[in-house]
Amino acid sequence: MIKFSFLARTKDGERRKGLVEANSAKEAVSLLKKKGLVVVELKPAGRGLLERLKNTFGRIKGAQIAIFTRQLATMVEAGLPLASALRLLQKQFKGKMAFLVEDLLSSIEGGSSFAKALEKYRRVFGSVYIASVKAGEEAGVLDKVLVRLADNLEKKREFLGRIKSAMIYPVIVLIGMTGVIFIVVTFVIPKMTSLYAEFGSNLPMPTRVLIALSGFMSKFFWLFPFLFFALFFTYRVLYQQEKFRVKFDRWKLKLPIYGSLLQALILTEITRTSAMLIQTGVPLVDALDIVSQSAGNEIYRRSFEKAKERVEKGFSFSEALEEEPLIPLIVTQMVSTGEETGKLDDVLFKLSHYFQTEADQRVKGLTSAIEPLIMIVLGIGVGFLVFAVIMPIYNLTSQF
Repeated sequence: MIKFSFLARTKDGERRKGLVEANSAKEAVSLLKKKGLVVVELKPAGRGLLERLKNTFGRIKGAQIAIFTRQLATMVEAGLPLASALRLLQKQFKGKMAFLVEDLLSSIEGGSSFAKALEKYRRVFGSVYIASVKAGEEAGVLDKVLVRLADNLEKKREFLGRIKSAMIYPVIVLIGMTGVIFIVVTFVIPKMTSLYAEFGSNLPMPTRVLIALSGFMSKFFWLFPFLFFALFFTYRVLYQQEKFRVKFDRWKLKLPIYGSLLQALILTEITRTSAMLIQTGVPLVDALDIVSQSAGNEIYRRSFEKAKERVEKGFSFSEALEEEPLIPLIVTQMVSTGEETGKLDDVLFKLSHYFQTEADQRVKGLTSAIEPLIMIVLGIGVGFLVFAVIMPIYNLTSQF
């Protein structure tokens, strides 16, 4: 049951305020009419402070959106009305996701379309999701669109999951290295320094460097979190400027190994998104506009904006892409084949699978390159620490 706050008038024109519990806004209005009240305003009742804080600061994860879409697709495909499906889903979620589903339900019961209700949560669902739902509603195939969206979200999660899994080992090793260095420099070296000072021995250069580093970290340890947040804030501010964004995104694409991986990831997302939008009935120009905004890279965003402008002027999709140096030849060739055969969406899905495979191979190459590099750096670091700590002790013992 949902609590609604209402403003109503009696037959005599007297104003009434209060709360009513019902399964939906429509049912709440019906209950109030039975009591002889004419509803002027009706909205979900305010929540408790804790719930409002959760709603404000909680975060909706991609996994929740994928689960929501799959369950909604299953219900709608089975013939359940959209409002009834959302009412059932509302009971299955908690936190901010439950508030979101409740708000969507209220909007739909108030006469809004599903796409228009989703507009309030564009940052959660994204432009591609909303455009697909809108096209599905207009064509009367919302159930099929939701199934495709669910498939797309699940494939994306599975793909990103594989990439994250491949990067776990290097990240753990790097964190471990950083932790060991911090402990040695912060706790071990100061104790060794007092021992060296007692004997007044001449220290080798590596030991003096390590002691100086230890002293700096002991005095200014508070500076490191500040520097981290300052760098992060500076990056966020600079990235809002188009010139910096263009230079930074172009630099990322030129990086060895990582640049080719990033390109494969971007092309995977672009081709999959384009196929999804075209398959659901979104016009090509609108699909290119959405793809350019969701590319995640300023260089590719500009490329697809230019391609959209050429398509608007009458060029074919493949001809528009030929002018862009960042677009691989295989894309233009496959797109041209898709246009000739009338199966552009299928071709784009095959391209997304191709680039996904490329990205998987790039990830394996990246991890294969990182692992020996980490071992070399780790060996050099351990050797330096051993030399810097042991050599003064050896010099002291040799004096006796």
